[in-house]
Amino acid sequence: MTEPNSSGVVERRRVRVDRGFSRPRGGSRKFNTAPRPQGRSRHRNQKTPWLYLAPALVVLGGLLVYPVYQLGLISFFEYTQAQVSGGEPTTFQGFGNYSELFSDPQFWQVLLATVVFAAACVVSTLAVGCALAVLLTRVRAVPRLALMLAALGAWATPAITGSTVWLFLFDPDFGPVNRLLGLGDHSWTYGRFSAFFLVLLEVVWCSFPFVMVTVYAGIRSVPAEVLEAAALDGASQWRIWRSVLAPMLRPILVVVTIQSVIWDFKVFTQIYVMTGGGGIAGQNLVLNVYAYQKAFASSQYSLGSAIGVVMLLILLAVTLAYLRLLRRQGEEL
Repeated sequence: MTEPNSSGVVERRRVRVDRGFSRPRGGSRKFNTAPRPQGRSRHRNQKTPWLYLAPALVVLGGLLVYPVYQLGLISFFEYTQAQVSGGEPTTFQGFGNYSELFSDPQFWQVLLATVVFAAACVVSTLAVGCALAVLLTRVRAVPRLALMLAALGAWATPAITGSTVWLFLFDPDFGPVNRLLGLGDHSWTYGRFSAFFLVLLEVVWCSFPFVMVTVYAGIRSVPAEVLEAAALDGASQWRIWRSVLAPMLRPILVVVTIQSVIWDFKVFTQIYVMTGGGGIAGQNLVLNVYAYQKAFASSQYSLGSAIGVVMLLILLAVTLAYLRLLRRQGEEL
């Protein structure tokens, strides 16, 4: 901006726009360090992840949340075949179904059997899967490929098909296992513990590939220098696994352990097919099969729903307790 003075000389005035600081009366500059308002952009950044997750959350809400809600709702009502057919009205029972369930001695026997059987399946699956994962790192390419294909074939086999095949292998009349072991017409499904053992073998057979592939991928991500240093120090394979690999693979082991607990605790197909619906006089019942018998064989749908709610709460409690224990040990999950 210019304007002439009295002598005709043009005097130029400089107009300075100070945005980053203000000039007080004393003449010294005072910088304004207050952050600019970014509420709108920050709010937008917080919304972005939820926008990406929205489709998956909608699908999960329809497939999981609503069925769980209906399961819990039915467990608080009297819901039998009479109510399903419309012959009698549905009445609210409150915690009456749970009281009847907890007062049944068979429920506690089945719960104990389920916990012990699931724990044995989880430990066996993790042991077999981790051992074969370490073996995959020690063999050549062709045996590794053959083992991977065989394991994935077992993993891809439907549970009912695998259960039928294993039942044939241990058949007392035509099964090859009894002939190889010289057991004659021994029935594996007649005794309680032998039937549970047979089902455990089938569960481990169809479950260990998930553990093996996951742990193998984790081992491959471990730097080779770490394993070489442990081997040069004279550590055995078991020592390397316990002191080197297991601590480094702990986040992966947490995932496969929780997944195995969920799968093995709610096993249904193997027990139902291989023991004929729970064994002789219900000696091989687990909670899932017990709930099926209550809901569909006895038409007591409310009791079956109550058993389902109890199973859900037990799995949530076990998972949260396990994660909390790891948090106390300083693990980042």
